[in-house]
Amino acid sequence: MYFRRQIGKIGEDLACNYLESNNYHIIERNFLCRQGEIDIIAKDKIKKELVFIEVKTRSNFNYGIPAEAVTKEKQRHLKYAIKYYLYKNHIENLAIRIDVVEVLVRQGDYKINHIKQIL
Repeated sequence: MYFRRQIGKIGEDLACNYLESNNYHIIERNFLCRQGEIDIIAKDKIKKELVFIEVKTRSNFNYGIPAEAVTKEKQRHLKYAIKYYLYKNHIENLAIRIDVVEVLVRQGDYKINHIKQIL
């Protein structure tokens, strides 16, 4: 369990660095509420959208590609968490989208795949 948590944290750090270098402003990380968790909340500086990002990190493909772990159930929890975040922060009339950032970490190297607008 500790390894999974550690690799997840590494993946989120790498995802944040990637996003910041690609015109995103990180607003919040690991927003947690009863409805679920949002890994990264960022603002796309170019498209002026609020982006909710699910990060999936893997060290191999034994259990499939990372994005496959964003199941219908996970998507449902993510939608509820997003609705709560928008309500709590009084955000209206702002374009939003949901992305997945896949991070593959192997032997000190990594690859990132940014999948935009999954829902």
